[in-house]
Amino acid sequence: MSKKKKVFLPKDRYFGPTGGRKKMALILYQKIAGLPLVCPHGHVDPRLFADPDYRFGNPAELLIVPDHYIFRMLYSQGVALEDLGIPRRDGGPVESDPRQIWQRFAEHFYLFRATPTGLWLVNELHDVFDVNTKLTGDSAQDIYDQVAAKLAQDDFTPRALFERFNIEVLCTTDAATDPLVHHQAIRASGWSGRIRPTFRPDAVVNIDTVGWSDNIAALSEISGVTIDGYGAFIQALENRRAFFKSMGATATDHAALTPYTAELSPQAADAIFQRALRGEASAADAAQFTGHMLMEMARMSVEDGLVMQLHPGSRRDHNHSLFERFGRDMGGDIPQATEYTHNLRPLLNKYGVDPRLTLVLFTLDETTYSRELAPLAGHYPALRLGPPWWF
Repeated sequence: MSKKKKVFLPKDRYFGPTGGRKKMALILYQKIAGLPLVCPHGHVDPRLFADPDYRFGNPAELLIVPDHYIFRMLYSQGVALEDLGIPRRDGGPVESDPRQIWQRFAEHFYLFRATPTGLWLVNELHDVFDVNTKLTGDSAQDIYDQVAAKLAQDDFTPRALFERFNIEVLCTTDAATDPLVHHQAIRASGWSGRIRPTFRPDAVVNIDTVGWSDNIAALSEISGVTIDGYGAFIQALENRRAFFKSMGATATDHAALTPYTAELSPQAADAIFQRALRGEASAADAAQFTGHMLMEMARMSVEDGLVMQLHPGSRRDHNHSLFERFGRDMGGDIPQATEYTHNLRPLLNKYGVDPRLTLVLFTLDETTYSRELAPLAGHYPALRLGPPWWF
């Protein structure tokens, strides 16, 4: 058996290599290192915090199976998702032994060298779980036992970690049809942790979404509005936004293939909506309706004060066969070139100078930062820039 190697993680590992630059970076870091974390966008499941005694599962269930940043890398190098315990849509057989899943992960951990995901994983194992040995096939089972033992401790519940990490506020991302029962349970428990919902209406405003008709039926039921046309649809969305705001929401979040915006007349919007209800909407209809609804979301944000976040530029489920076997969010989303200047002009011309709107733009196309996004944010008071959100 090969000798197990120790992890070496100096505190200045992320800073510049030169002495003066590194010294200044350390000074700046030391000034802010103890500040609380404010997390305005994320995908943490609120049910983790609803039950004060909630426990994470085994190391594979926590760190591998739900994390497409990890298994997409392994998939790209020939590891079958079934061998990593990823559930199939048809209920077919997949690996169920968490130790075997962890072993395969460890044997391929070298693939993550010099990647942001690898940096994060090494940091997580070292700083959170006190793992000082490099993860390899030889060390896999010892590290599995170490992580599993930590997860069994009382100070590794979600609420305990929330407090240990000094999180001031954490925002989840929730569908417009979500009843927010977990958020309500958190409130009712009297726990002091601040977990806020975020309104995410993509499944009902993007009419080309798989299952859109079912989503509209769910929206109708939960909002108490009979959605038989565009006007009722807007009323239902406004009702849900008001409910989210009453539950502490401060923002909305929207994903679109492009940041295209265009304002339709109520009659034109209703015509598209009626075609969608009949299952007759075209791809052009879907693009026009999404562009119009981004305008509507900006209008609603002006009126109710919710910050608007926009994440465009991801071609979802690019790998069709993978989607057919495993469903959404399986690491098959691919960035594409994204144009902002022309696409956002209608929205920014109407709302970009309104002091009541804050619009945070994210991008996966980093070439747009200096060419388009910085100049736009340097002109329109409503605009803020977010970072690339994939790694």
